[in-house]
Amino acid sequence: MANGSRQAAWEFFGTELKRRREDAGITQVELGARVFVSGGYIGQFEQAIRKPQLDVAQRIDEALQTDGIFERLCRKLIDDPRYTDYFTHVVELERLATRICEFAPTVVPGLLQTKAYARMVTIAANPFKPDSYVDEIVTARLERSLILDDATRPEYWVTLHENVLRIPVGGPQAMAEQLEQVARLMRERAAVVTVLPYRAGAHAAMGGMLKLMSFEDAPPVAYTETEYSGTLIDAPAVVAHTQRTYDLLRVAALSPEVSLALIDSAAEDFRRCASTT
Repeated sequence: MANGSRQAAWEFFGTELKRRREDAGITQVELGARVFVSGGYIGQFEQAIRKPQLDVAQRIDEALQTDGIFERLCRKLIDDPRYTDYFTHVVELERLATRICEFAPTVVPGLLQTKAYARMVTIAANPFKPDSYVDEIVTARLERSLILDDATRPEYWVTLHENVLRIPVGGPQAMAEQLEQVARLMRERAAVVTVLPYRAGAHAAMGGMLKLMSFEDAPPVAYTETEYSGTLIDAPAVVAHTQRTYDLLRVAALSPEVSLALIDSAAEDFRRCASTT
């Protein structure tokens, strides 16, 4: 489903939700209390500003006695074969975010990846999949990165663990190109990137990657991911805790200027290695 038609479908979801809610004589606040979100969230669902997760859609059906219509709509709209179920909502929210903060412990974040790097990461995780599958995943990842080229692009803050600079994904040539792209985006002020060096030792996000997203007219959310699952978090207290974690990572990281020099140096090392092989 194309982005435009998908957005139109979410707008239908919101319009239908508002109609069913009003027919039931229930306010946004009352419905929110029944499905364990705020009344403001219900308003954002109705305006298609924010998309409900599947479990929320299921609770809406139960509260309004709508025979599963919102669950079915939600399943259809989040059904994008290029993304795992738990990541589809994250992709939608990236397009709406005014600010994205991300910590990457081992892999260059998807929004910064080159085609060659994305391809090798995908093949490593899917060694038995055909090229057509790999190409589809890589294309989807590169499409995500287009938000950084948009005039209304979000502020993008990234903290990379030094692991990311040292693991030779795809070999020296691919790594040199990948790190050069990160450096280019830094110089173009499309992203603020800092590096958490090995010497920092233990850090606040030893459990893995972390992404925080802020919006103009909606509360912030956080996203964490393990190898086989991801969790989108919108509980205010938990989001505040993840923000504190990210703040601790930033104060432990090198400055942007020193980080850029380190990234340039790592890219040069990979270039030299590529030229001798």
